[in-house]
Amino acid sequence: MITSNVVARLRSCYTSKFGVPRQSGLAPDAWGFIEFETPFRRPEAVRGIEAFSHLWLITQFHLVPEDPASLTVRPPRLGGNEQKGVFATRSPFRPNRLGLSVVKLERVELEGENAPRLVVSGVDLVDGTPILDIKPYIGYADSIPNAHSGFATGEPMRIPVQWHCAMPPADMDCRIIEQSIALQPQPAYHADHDREYATEIAGWHVRWSITDTVANIKACDPVE
Repeated sequence: MITSNVVARLRSCYTSKFGVPRQSGLAPDAWGFIEFETPFRRPEAVRGIEAFSHLWLITQFHLVPEDPASLTVRPPRLGGNEQKGVFATRSPFRPNRLGLSVVKLERVELEGENAPRLVVSGVDLVDGTPILDIKPYIGYADSIPNAHSGFATGEPMRIPVQWHCAMPPADMDCRIIEQSIALQPQPAYHADHDREYATEIAGWHVRWSITDTVANIKACDPVE
């Protein structure tokens, strides 16, 4: 029997899994706080971590209800209409529901009720995600410039975002919303451009539609 301990949980700007970027770093302002579970909430556990700019997070997709029976998935990058083997994708619907993300370490907080706490950015994880392990990103070992990326070559296309409602007063919230919606989180197989979508991002309930490759934000209200 293999068992794993949850060492921390991520508090993030994404309280709904719909709208979360499909890869880390695509929404660079998307913030998160890594808060350790009690046995690991000790300063010595993060001693020296401030010397690294980025971290690997090994996580579990806790909102996927159970290990999927199928070993094929339909990647959004391929329009959701072509099947690939689960191990050829980064789909959350996979055995053990494990995820791997690289995030930017903004700072280490050593004071306060939840200290030590790690402040990170570029997250692609929903609020409450269990973290099974944290490792520093090592440039010479983890970066392979000439690697082949199969069907996922290049970043996903971003589309312009237009506001048709009042914007949040905080510039950071506006940037996170725009960065997230520009990535077109709606299902790739949806062809109805009049369809309206809704999710919660950075404490705001956002509604938008897609018209002529432009994302139109129609409403943005505080989450109560």
